Amino acid sequence: MRAAPTILHLDMDAFFAAAEQASKPSLRGKPVVVGGLGPRGVVSTASYEARRFGVRSAMPMAQARRLCPNAAYLVPRFQLYRTISEQVMELLGRLSPLVEPLSLDEAFVDLEAGGVAFDSAGARAAGERLRRDIRAVTGLSGSVGLAGSKMLAKIASEEAKPDGLVLIEPGTERELLAPMSVRILPGVGPATGEHLRRAGMTTVADLVEAGEDELVRLLGKSHGASLHRMATGYDDRPVVAERDAKSVSVEDTFDVDLHDRLRITMEVGRLADRCVQRLRASGHSGRTIVLKVRRYDFSTLTRSETLRGPTDDPGVVREAAARLLEAVDTTGGVRLLGVGVSGLADFTQEDLFAQAAGERPAEEPAEPAESVGPTRPAGPVGDEAAPVAEAEPQPPEDPAQRRWLAGHDVRHAEYGPGWVQGSGVGRVTVRFETPTAKGPGRVRTFRVDDPGLEPAEPLPLVESADTEGGGGAGAEPKGVAGAVAGVVEDQDSPLASRPKSRSEGGGPGSGAAMSRP
Repeated sequence: MRAAPTILHLDMDAFFAAAEQASKPSLRGKPVVVGGLGPRGVVSTASYEARRFGVRSAMPMAQARRLCPNAAYLVPRFQLYRTISEQVMELLGRLSPLVEPLSLDEAFVDLEAGGVAFDSAGARAAGERLRRDIRAVTGLSGSVGLAGSKMLAKIASEEAKPDGLVLIEPGTERELLAPMSVRILPGVGPATGEHLRRAGMTTVADLVEAGEDELVRLLGKSHGASLHRMATGYDDRPVVAERDAKSVSVEDTFDVDLHDRLRITMEVGRLADRCVQRLRASGHSGRTIVLKVRRYDFSTLTRSETLRGPTDDPGVVREAAARLLEAVDTTGGVRLLGVGVSGLADFTQEDLFAQAAGERPAEEPAEPAESVGPTRPAGPVGDEAAPVAEAEPQPPEDPAQRRWLAGHDVRHAEYGPGWVQGSGVGRVTVRFETPTAKGPGRVRTFRVDDPGLEPAEPLPLVESADTEGGGGAGAEPKGVAGAVAGVVEDQDSPLASRPKSRSEGGGPGSGAAMSRP
C-alpha cells in the first residue's frame, strides 16, 4: 500500500457506443446500442442515453430492443476501436513505463514509476491533463481514478463516471468502503455475493465485522483471507507492464442452430483461419488446438489436441480442428463454435515431416536450363496446349452478395463517405456524414448491388495536421504516433517530458484479443 495516490486507473466512458456517436453526428445525444443484432445477439456497450432505459452490457439484444425501441442498434467496428485504443495506450505509455492494459478501453498506470507524480497534488494534475489529452487526440472522454492501490483506483474510476476524476486519499479507505456492497470487491461475483448475503453480509463493513476466520470458514482459506484483506482496504498488487497471454481464440454464436455437418465443418475452418490471424498479429505460435462446441441444449463440449511443436500455420490448425470435430456428436444442432490455440510461444517450430495428416512439402521448381536460342511463348501449339504458369484470374466480387452491416462505413462514388443505417429486401439505406460534420447528413437508399457503393475504412474522429489531404472528409490518418505527437507538444503536460516507452507502431493495447490470466 502506498502513502500517495500514485496508481491511476483509466476507463473510457461507454467506449464502443461513444466512438460510434463521435463518428456519426446524427447519433450524438441519442441512445446507441452496440452488439450482435441477430436473434441471439447480446449488448456489448450501451450509451448513457440508452442506459437510462435500463439497457446494460451482456443483456440479450431482444430485451434491449423492448426496453429502448428507438435506439440506434449497430454492429461493432473493432478496427476503429483498436485504432482509438492504440492512441490512448500511447498516451499512457508516455506517462509511465508501467502500464497494465486490462482491455481495449481500460488500464492501470504507475505514475510514480514514470516520475510524473509523487503526491496527491501531482497525481491529480497528471490525471486531469491525461483526460484533456485523450479528448484532444480521440474526441472521447475517459474517467480517471487515483489511489494508493489498484483495487481502490478502479473503485475511484467507477465513482468518477462519466467523464470525471476521483482521488482517494490514503488512510480513508475503510471509511469509504464500509457502506459499499460486497460486489464492489474483486473476486465477488453473483454466486459469492449470494452466498455472503445468505450469511447476512451485504456490505463491506459486514465483512470486516465478521472477521477473517468467519470468511475462511465460508469461502475457504485462500479466498476468505484475500477477501478480508480487500475489505480492510489492503491491496499490494503491483502494476505489471507485461503479462503473458495464455491463449488466443475466436468463437461465433449462430442466429439459427446449424444442422448440416458440411456447414459446421466449413465454419470450423473459417474460425481456425481467424484464430491464426489473431495468433500471428500477437507475434505468437501455439502447440495446443482447442475446439469448443455448444449444442442446441446449451451443453458445451471442449476437445483439444497437442502438436509436437508450436505452429502458426493455418493449414495445421484447420486440419487439427477438423479432426477434433470428427469426435463430436452434432446431432440436434449447434448454436456456438469456437477455435483456440494455447501453449503459446514466440517462435514457430517447423515440422519437416508435416504435422498435419496428409500434408506434404511443396516441391521446389527445377532450375531452368540455359537457353541457346529464342524461346517460344507458352500457348497452344497445334492440337496441344502448353501449361500456363500464370495464376488463374479471380472472379470479381459480386456486389449483390455483400453484407451491409448497420453502422459500418461505406463510400459512394457520387455522395462520398457515409455509414449503413440499415438494409433488407434488396435495399441498403446510407446516411452520408463524417465525424467532423457540423450536423446530421443526408440519407439515401440504394440497391444492394449498386456499383457505386463500396465498403470503406473508418474515418479519423478528430481532424489534425497529420491527416493526408489537410484533414478533409476523405483524409487518412498517418498513424497513432502522429496523432499523439500533436498533443504532447504542450510543455505544461507531463507527457511532454516523458521518453517513449514503446515503438511508434502502437502501445500495450495494440495487440490481438487474447485471454489473460
